Amino acid sequence: MKEFRVRFAPSPTGPIHIGNIRTALFNYLFSRSEGATFVLRIEDTDLERSAKEFEELIFKELKWLGIEWDEGPDKPGPYGPYRQSERLEIYHRFAQKLIEEKKAYRCYCTPEELEEDRKKAIERGEIPRYSGRCRYLTKEQEETFIREGRKPVIRFMMPDDEVIEFEDMIKGKITIKSDTLGGDMVIIKSDGMPTYNFAVVIDDALMKITHVIRGEDHIYNTPKQILIYKALGFEIPKFAHAPLILGPDRTKLSKRHGHTYIGQYRELGYLPEAMFNFLSLLSWYPEDNVELMSKEEIIRKFNFKRIHKSNPVFDIEKLNWMNQQYIQKSPVERIVDLAIPHLKKAGYIDEIDELRYNWLKDVISLYKDGLSYVAQIVDVAKTFFVEEVDYTGEMVEFLKSPNSIKVLEAFKGYLKDKSEITEDDVKEWMKKAQKELGVKGKEFFMPIRIAVTGEEHGPELVKVLALLGKNRVVKRLDRVLNLIE
Repeated sequence: MKEFRVRFAPSPTGPIHIGNIRTALFNYLFSRSEGATFVLRIEDTDLERSAKEFEELIFKELKWLGIEWDEGPDKPGPYGPYRQSERLEIYHRFAQKLIEEKKAYRCYCTPEELEEDRKKAIERGEIPRYSGRCRYLTKEQEETFIREGRKPVIRFMMPDDEVIEFEDMIKGKITIKSDTLGGDMVIIKSDGMPTYNFAVVIDDALMKITHVIRGEDHIYNTPKQILIYKALGFEIPKFAHAPLILGPDRTKLSKRHGHTYIGQYRELGYLPEAMFNFLSLLSWYPEDNVELMSKEEIIRKFNFKRIHKSNPVFDIEKLNWMNQQYIQKSPVERIVDLAIPHLKKAGYIDEIDELRYNWLKDVISLYKDGLSYVAQIVDVAKTFFVEEVDYTGEMVEFLKSPNSIKVLEAFKGYLKDKSEITEDDVKEWMKKAQKELGVKGKEFFMPIRIAVTGEEHGPELVKVLALLGKNRVVKRLDRVLNLIE
């Protein structure tokens, strides 16, 4: 049985997009469910835009998400090198082969000439395509162009009026006519760099890739690539074009919809297993319709045939819900460790000793199960890290009521002789005070909560008071009583 091989081939020209990560995930899930080899290849022939830092980000985000590869730049295999910039001699060798077989040629057209041809085609009401004016140059004509200092590109001869058909693993049968593909396509640019459609065919063929799984925005590249496969006598792989991810307004996911770089979610404190789970369900669903699954469960249940054709919507509310489920299941220490950088960035904490860490653990435990992502701790737990809290006009009016003043003054008096606040002690006092003051329920608890935290709702009040400590609580009570007087 032939070994299956798939690849993920990103370009290091910017932070890696959610859509590209989903493509990587589908390749990874296919490889692990089918026992295939998963190759990571870096397509860095765009020298002006490619950067080492973006390549390193690709490695970082894939590893964070739990996507491992079997061969790649850092894992040498039998078909390397795995960076296109290190394979230039290979591309030129095959381009020369096509020239010798009269399937490609050098084109010396200037940008001005190409623009003139484009305008004339539009005037005639035709779709602009390369006219083929350099297809059959004589040796003398080529020498003249060379003397003029023209640097040629190499163009692949596109057949006229040919129908290219392929069976897409997701979309079904796709048929495209060669006349709609823009004329003879450039395969080597004037700077000697290969174009995408040429390099990807050479790489996939030589790396023995059996299944090309990518986004549906590549559908119109596929017939061009099939023609190159045929011209070079390469075996054509199977193709699968996954539907593109949409934003809530059902347009292609972009920055206007929010974060599109996977690292932004990592930095906000989304858990990798939640993101892995969420992305796997964009266009795929298991037979049992279970949503919350571990990585191992997803791999075990994954079936490529269950990927559907419709475009999935990136639902941030769904992601937040799913991430919240994973946060709830996580040990509090993990969430504390993820929260510390955010609290430091906000200026809330500095260095942490064991005592401070344990206090922080107790604080975060109050909010952990309600977090959609860890960075939210900066806002929801703010009252524990600031010296003074703010009050709305409605809060101040509520605190001015006779019952509120009575409760706050009684609570301040109770704390006067206490060295510290303990949960049990405060609970006992609150039971007695409600009877003695004749104030109960919301009228009793709300003034204390607002005065001490600046909030109307929150975790269990006695836990909040104990963690804030006597000094801070008394200071806030004094400020409120002075304010409402």
